[in-house]
Amino acid sequence: MDSRFAVFFFIMGGLDTYLNDCPTDCIQTAPAEERIAIQFGDTYFQEEIIGDEIYGIYDFPKYYGAFQPTVGASLSDQDDFWLGAGGKWTTRRIADSPVYVELSLMPGVYFQGDGPDVGFPLQFRGTLGAGIDFPNGSSLSVLFDHRSNANASEWNPGIETVGIRFSQTLD
Repeated sequence: MDSRFAVFFFIMGGLDTYLNDCPTDCIQTAPAEERIAIQFGDTYFQEEIIGDEIYGIYDFPKYYGAFQPTVGASLSDQDDFWLGAGGKWTTRRIADSPVYVELSLMPGVYFQGDGPDVGFPLQFRGTLGAGIDFPNGSSLSVLFDHRSNANASEWNPGIETVGIRFSQTLD
């Protein structure tokens, strides 16, 4: 895995938790916007476009410190399937602005179809995105993510996705 995603995720989330939650309770729970999202994107393997992917995401209605639990599943046009769960950090929590940045980190399982051999079924998905919230509770964002096995096997090439995501709050 490209460790920059994990490092950036833990630095930003840890700093946010320390500055905003630790004066009272470092891992306090707080309400969050429950969301569903759908993402469409191009997938890359060793810097070559190999196809398209559809990715569905559900964000739980709670923060634990600065982290919001999230789950996701993706399917490529080569019948590769990924399923994972983890956490998301977003500037929505600290800034009252329609523009936001998000980072997520989700370990998951990769089921190879006709796509590339990525070395091991355990794949960590790190995402960096930026978007805009609309008054009706929807948002639109562009994202880059990287999946790899974090050197759990000798072969660790990784897959990247560049996509556009539409999400909607659930009330």
